[in-house]
Amino acid sequence: MKLGVVGLPNVGKSTLFNAITKAGAMAANYPFCTIEPNIGVVAVPDERLDKLAALYNSKKITPTSLEFVDIAGLVKGASKGEGLGNKFLSHIREVDAIVHTVRCFADENVTHVDGSVNPVRDIETINLELILADMETLERRISKAKSASKGGDKKFLEEAAFYERIYAHLEKGLPARTMKLTPDEKENARDLFLLTAKPVIYAANVSEDAVNGDNDLVRTVKGYAAAEGSGVVVISAKIEEELAQLPDDERAIFMEELGLKESGLQQLVSACYFLLGLISYLTAGEKEVRAWTIERGTKAPGAAGKIHSDFEKGFIRAEIVKYHDLLSSGSFNAAKEQGRVRSEGKDYVMQDDDVVLFRFNV
Repeated sequence: MKLGVVGLPNVGKSTLFNAITKAGAMAANYPFCTIEPNIGVVAVPDERLDKLAALYNSKKITPTSLEFVDIAGLVKGASKGEGLGNKFLSHIREVDAIVHTVRCFADENVTHVDGSVNPVRDIETINLELILADMETLERRISKAKSASKGGDKKFLEEAAFYERIYAHLEKGLPARTMKLTPDEKENARDLFLLTAKPVIYAANVSEDAVNGDNDLVRTVKGYAAAEGSGVVVISAKIEEELAQLPDDERAIFMEELGLKESGLQQLVSACYFLLGLISYLTAGEKEVRAWTIERGTKAPGAAGKIHSDFEKGFIRAEIVKYHDLLSSGSFNAAKEQGRVRSEGKDYVMQDDDVVLFRFNV
């Protein structure tokens, strides 16, 4: 899964990216210090893997991973190429979801491109540029569909009408993700690769002393996000930067002192999984324990196919035990003797916390 970190210049976007990826992207107090997108692949924190590895005495631990892309700060006019906007917009088009960093702190030593701190205005500045870019995409598709319909094919007329409906929605200043579509229409809309159709998590970047409570700026972001069905994570990029430089034991102590239950990365992962409808199931053994990310609602054969296509083709059954049941039993065989291991067939829908052994024919 690829997440694009976006935001206006100087909102803490690259500082946050540096902290959660430790990739060392340049961060400075002036616009466009990030010209090419910096990329960091990070392991998804999952304490279940460590506990399973201890149980099985596993030689290898393989967590699932996320790819973060730090995309240069957008400005007004980006859809028309301002601030190298077209290049930046193409980078956004390649990601699965957007982490939109929003400044929710006041600091006279950190400049703001618009001269004042107003998170909703900042959100709308970027949203407008993405909407304008999508409208340009739709104009081309509408024109192409109408030209193709001159031969009398109703399919192209229906396409043009569908695209015009989306265009009218965007004209109101509303992102495509807020439009009500049928499942079939959603499938058809995917082919458009619209920027504003991508799920969004707003990362409300607060000062270090405001990380444990919502200030007025954060509340406005939460209200905006709720209206469009997006997620919000309240985070201090500065604190995350400090945490990233500490060893694990000191990091835990520092987080406890700050009253933080989860790091910024953990918060972002949880928000992304919820927003994108993802879960993780687990496999465990002496060779390796591993987390596998799948869409919620995936059936057992499809989950097996994440490991190898042969597992899906030759699927027989899945032997499943819940993670906590396995730990309390002490071993897979003990869990089996206690009746905690279930044998599930092709119609079983996978659940988070499933520890699975797939049986299949080669």
